[in-house]
Amino acid sequence: MFDSRKGFQMSLTWRTVLYITKAMQTNLLVFNCGSSSTAFKIYRLDGEKQPEEFISGKAYHVGVKSQESAYLLFNENKKTTKVTTPLPSHRSAAQAILAHIKEADIPIQVVGHRFVHGGTQFRAATLVTAETMPKLEACSPLAPIHNPNSLSVIRLCQAALPEAMEFAVFDTAFHAQLSESAYRYAIPVDVADRFGYRKYGFHGLSYQYVTLQTAAFLGVPAESLKIVACHLGTGGSSVAAIKYGHSVDTSMGYSPLPGLIMNTRSGDIDPTIVLDLIGEQGYSVQEVNDLLNKESGLIGISGKTSDLFELFRQAEAGEPRARLAVDMYVHRLRSYIGASLVVLEGTDVLVFTDDIGVRGWQVRQQACAGMEWAGIIIDGQANRMAATDRIVKVSAPQSKATVLSVPTDEEYVIALEGVRLLKSA
Repeated sequence: MFDSRKGFQMSLTWRTVLYITKAMQTNLLVFNCGSSSTAFKIYRLDGEKQPEEFISGKAYHVGVKSQESAYLLFNENKKTTKVTTPLPSHRSAAQAILAHIKEADIPIQVVGHRFVHGGTQFRAATLVTAETMPKLEACSPLAPIHNPNSLSVIRLCQAALPEAMEFAVFDTAFHAQLSESAYRYAIPVDVADRFGYRKYGFHGLSYQYVTLQTAAFLGVPAESLKIVACHLGTGGSSVAAIKYGHSVDTSMGYSPLPGLIMNTRSGDIDPTIVLDLIGEQGYSVQEVNDLLNKESGLIGISGKTSDLFELFRQAEAGEPRARLAVDMYVHRLRSYIGASLVVLEGTDVLVFTDDIGVRGWQVRQQACAGMEWAGIIIDGQANRMAATDRIVKVSAPQSKATVLSVPTDEEYVIALEGVRLLKSA
């Protein structure tokens, strides 16, 4: 039959899988590994119906330093259970999630994975087989604090769920149509082409979802909207300029490191600093990699925590480095919102999404302050009271651009790709 490590042994096996999928209810497990969190959802696939989520959860503070202990949330039957436990790695978080699923006696037939960086190898979702696994492994260095996490969970699932079909969906795919003027770096063309140095962009699953949800909420086709979207996560964050349904620019680049200040990532930095650290200060390449990806950003500035919500509380209490971290975070965010407004020549919608985007009313308030010149005026009361479980309009009535808080659902996009792969077989 099917072995996710070896691929499909013969066409009859694939037809058998399709027959079972159509004849019986299939459970699809989605893993979404961020830089410091691991989300999961289980969907029922039932004939031609849309995937139906029935269990979800998320691991927080995975493998990072924080004043709050690592914990897991499980949402099932309208009940949320919190389990505080050490989570030193994404593999350990996935192990705890799989143990919960096993205890609940839920069979899993299909497993989908978010894979951040597909490089030039992958521009669309793919099955995990003997042929594709080496290519996935080859992409590992492209996103050093994301891709290895996803690979570790893929390998865990291969061992724990050997009969399940596995597939990967890529964040870079949404930005695959960037123009050459947007994706090229100003280095010699032959060097860029030889080594694949270009802007790839990330958080594509989230941008795909919020673009469609924004269009549906406003009752306007996505092909008619100019959107500045801010994906502000508890690990990674970025801004994308989306014109008529397509990404035209984004703050992340060859890797997820550049752009906004993030929880543990520096965002933009003068490359001469890297050259000096390695050439003059005696740092190794790996030490600089760890410094920029794991020890910088909010944790590097504050020296205490990478949690922006903790930093807001500390800043209000008068902690100067917490205030500095918050101010730098907002300043960089406003800079990229402004850049996107120029690229789009104005915007119809400004979207805030992911954990910080929908929970951080202070971030939205400060990011939109003084933006009347761009037609962006926020409603302070609506913004502060905005629900976090649904789309909320937080712009003032007189605002020319609509400002929305939009919960993202990357896992649903992954599930839809799984359904597509099953149907296209």
